[in-house]
Amino acid sequence: MSRRLIIVLAAAAAALLLAPAALAFRVHARVEGKTQTIFGAAEPSLDVKANALDALEAASFAGEFYYHVASSGFGPYVDQIGRYPAGGSSGWVFKVNGVSPPVGADAVQLEAGDRVLWYWATFGQSGGPPTLVLRHGKRDCYRVQAQDDAGKTRAARGAVLHVDGRAVRARTGSACVSAHRGLVRATLKGAVRSNALR
Repeated sequence: MSRRLIIVLAAAAAALLLAPAALAFRVHARVEGKTQTIFGAAEPSLDVKANALDALEAASFAGEFYYHVASSGFGPYVDQIGRYPAGGSSGWVFKVNGVSPPVGADAVQLEAGDRVLWYWATFGQSGGPPTLVLRHGKRDCYRVQAQDDAGKTRAARGAVLHVDGRAVRARTGSACVSAHRGLVRATLKGAVRSNALR
């Protein structure tokens, strides 16, 4: 075999080996359970192949937690993450970039940099719970927003910021926590915990 043919074949083989990796892209993922964060409080980035269900698979692999997908007339349905199976008016839902899509997780095509949140929700007459979003303000200050299923936000008045074993009330939806070492999270009764920030 000629040297040139060997080089061409080696390049083709390398391209085939790299092709699956080239198809993957990175998204941010977090899974909020019924009583605690299951994975990714700080929303780490993970490699996914295509959709929001792939993001859950990648998070499950990285965080070593269990989830189960059942078949339904509408396609795959995540009926359990961690210890809690769906039942009655409670179950597992997801948002992509703050919006709850009207289709199944396998039908939501992701793009690099998207943020995927899977969370436990109990639905009532007014729908599911808002999800909290924590954002940086000025130095050591934070803003907490409550986000509905359409991605619309409002100030999360009365939220509580948790940092270094302390709790700081954000009466207007914003508060300063003073110098700290750990991550800052926000909670509010009836809402899904926020992401974590430094």
